[in-house]
Amino acid sequence: MILVTGAKGNLGSATLAAVRAGGAAATGGSRTPGEGTRHLDFDDRASLDLTGVSTLVLVSAGYAEDDEVVARHKAVLDAAVRDGVHHVVYTSLTTAGDHLGFAAAHRATERLVRASGLPWTILRNGLYAELFGSLLMWSADGVESAFGEGALAAVARDDLADAAAVVASSPARHSGRVYDLAGTPITAGQVAERLGVPHRTVGLGEYRRRLLEETPGLLPFQPPMLASIATGVRHGFLDGTAPDLTDLLGRPARDPLPPAVAAALATRPEAGR
Repeated sequence: MILVTGAKGNLGSATLAAVRAGGAAATGGSRTPGEGTRHLDFDDRASLDLTGVSTLVLVSAGYAEDDEVVARHKAVLDAAVRDGVHHVVYTSLTTAGDHLGFAAAHRATERLVRASGLPWTILRNGLYAELFGSLLMWSADGVESAFGEGALAAVARDDLADAAAVVASSPARHSGRVYDLAGTPITAGQVAERLGVPHRTVGLGEYRRRLLEETPGLLPFQPPMLASIATGVRHGFLDGTAPDLTDLLGRPARDPLPPAVAAALATRPEAGR
């Protein structure tokens, strides 16, 4: 049986659905489980029961400081070894993202995966098209961003879920492989054009100020993380493509512009009224 962690999250739920759509026996794990999912709380080792799981899709628990994230992943991997899991698929971060503010936790987890002694596959996921769109900031007459003219090789989240399902359903074929799942380069200007509004670039200092002073609810680690994405895109570090995604999917990747546009529209002030 395949188990997908983070089954209540966007990537985890989409991956579980894709695995099941392919006909494989699968369940999900979550700290708040629903019907057809297991209770798995990465902060509670007693809850980490992976008995009967052949393939574990470890969806990164990245919503925390690096030390917390790595400790959570280690707890799950220890349980996988203890309970006889046969293969681990880890959703990591694109190789081009090594300089990003959240890369260290991913690379540290990759080390843990390799050191576990279990057969493994690492999926180095490109940044979501949905994330790119959601980071555009609405102004009175258009959208603003700190991305400048830089492009992001963005990936539709559903494509990453489909790729994970392909690997999880036939893990032996992908053992010991690291796949770089980059997508199609898009710019903030292209998203704005699809939205029918102008795009204006703001400086990185102004963007950081807005994150720190005008964005309520952000946790301490998030402003530097988001600023690192902005500077990475702006200076051309995240626009490289690779064939791994389409090779795994066996089809062309989805156009990342529609999900980026939809995510931008969802953040428009009028959308919440």
